[in-house]
Formats: sequence, C-alpha cells, structure tokens
Amino acid sequence: MTPAEIERVRRRLTELRAEVEGAGAVAVRAEDIGPVPSAADEDEAPFREMDQSIASSRNRVRADQLLRIVDAERRLEEDPDSFGLCAKCEEEIPPRRLELLPFVRYCVSCQSAAESKSAKPVRKKVMDYHE
Repeated sequence: MTPAEIERVRRRLTELRAEVEGAGAVAVRAEDIGPVPSAADEDEAPFREMDQSIASSRNRVRADQLLRIVDAERRLEEDPDSFGLCAKCEEEIPPRRLELLPFVRYCVSCQSAAESKSAKPVRKKVMDYHE
C-alpha cells in the first residue's frame, strides 16, 4: 500500500472507532416485575424480552466491531508494510475493500472460503434420504 492509502485507512479506522464509541451501548431495560403481575404486564412481557434481546445483540455487534477496529489500528501501527495483505494467502486486499471495511484481515476469496466452512449444515429433507 502507498503511504496515501495507509493514511486513508488510518483516517477511516479513526472515523469508524469514533462512530462506534459515540453510539454508546444500547440500554437493556431491567425487568421491573412487582409481586403481582397485571394482565397488561403479561401481554407486554414478550415485547420487553424482544427489546432486551435486540439491545443485547446490538451491543455484542458493536463490541465485536470495536475489537476489530482496535486490532486493525494495532496492526497498522506495528507493521504498516504488511497491512492490507490477506492473512491467509498474503495477496493484496483490494483498496476499495479496505476503504469500506478497513479492519478486514482476508481477501474476498479467503473470507468466502472461511465463511463457507463455518456455515451451519443445511437441513436435510426427507427426500434427500430416499434411494
């Protein structure tokens, strides 16, 4: 990568980090159940649970993204010459991919291969077992 490309990636990582940190954590409401729940509380409970689940999921995604950004900043600082090379095949990651996702570690081919290996198996149908 050229020094200009490295600087663009560095700025983009800084922007993304500020964006993720600025968004803050999504508040997860604690259950406020009294000794005797009313009918309205029982009807509302599934929606509260869904809100909590969504908030928790968003917090996990943001925390994961922040970890990847921090890792990319560290890699860029420690070894700028190898930044932008795929961690698996060591080919150059296209600059456009790094502009969009400056924290990626793999080229598209290696990322696709890794995702297909970790994908959950497809559920079999009854007819798949028919001879």
